[in-house]
Amino acid sequence: MSGVMVIAEVKEGRVKKSSFEVTAAARGLCDQSGAEVGVALAGNEIEGLAEAFGTYGADKVYLVQDSELERYSTDGFTEALAKLIEEKAPDAVLAANSILARDLLPRLAARLGSGLMTDCIEIAVEDGHLTGFCPVYGGKARAKCRCIGEKPHFATIRPNVIAAEASDPPRKAAVETVAPALEAVRTKVLDEIREMGGKVELTEASVIVSGGRGVKKAENFKILEELAAVLGAAVGASRVAVDSGWRPHTDQVGQTGKVVNPKLYIACGISGSVQHLAGMGTSRTIVAINNDPEAPIFEKADYGIVGDLFTVVPLLTEELKKALDN
Repeated sequence: MSGVMVIAEVKEGRVKKSSFEVTAAARGLCDQSGAEVGVALAGNEIEGLAEAFGTYGADKVYLVQDSELERYSTDGFTEALAKLIEEKAPDAVLAANSILARDLLPRLAARLGSGLMTDCIEIAVEDGHLTGFCPVYGGKARAKCRCIGEKPHFATIRPNVIAAEASDPPRKAAVETVAPALEAVRTKVLDEIREMGGKVELTEASVIVSGGRGVKKAENFKILEELAAVLGAAVGASRVAVDSGWRPHTDQVGQTGKVVNPKLYIACGISGSVQHLAGMGTSRTIVAINNDPEAPIFEKADYGIVGDLFTVVPLLTEELKKALDN
């Protein structure tokens, strides 16, 4: 492996935690061969964000800046980053498995005639080829995938599967400013409609409290939000809750929603359909609260509470408040 490039992601002026996780993963790959870890950081007026990548093992940060890159567009970022990748010629290009990366990396891989693996939970180099393990069949099995053919090989890594640990020894990343050529860009983002700020993003959350059919109505999600506030958690929902209009689609966890991998997942009033399990089955610890002792979620849960969530959740919130205050 002669070098790995990480495509970092910035949201609301901050680098996403998952980008540091991918940088640490790249450092692990390159430590075997002494190769260089580069980070492509695209945007506008983001100079102050570059330094932090050295902590996680980056040797160099490529600062790709232009006013046209302040908001993400597929062809704008493709034009800017494809030229950078061609020039630097890394063996592999990695990114977190985010909505942005799932849009961008297929375009980059197709532009450069390269292979792409998505949603990897492990990654390695075998016989000079980038190799990844990817969940399949709703998380019931893992497929071992390998990129072949022209390099660079591309892969996305599921957030929260690799710790964003500081490199040893610590590094100070060199910063190289890149002026992208964007003459071929045909689209421009004119405006964005954003959710209210302050919410913990589901895919990056360490703790998630989710509600399903058993919550019964939108107003009842308040008790889940109170528990989430105590834990510093994100609030998720099953497809039934979203289809019923109780939560926005951005909160949906499952096969047709977001795939999450928190340290703790608390499922409240969720039966545990195959589609929902596909989105949260790799959570490290799963707690299920349901009044049906036969609910499938209990087969997946590490801890189960058979009871009325409207009684259990407020009690749990109060006990956690007491424990955390001491």
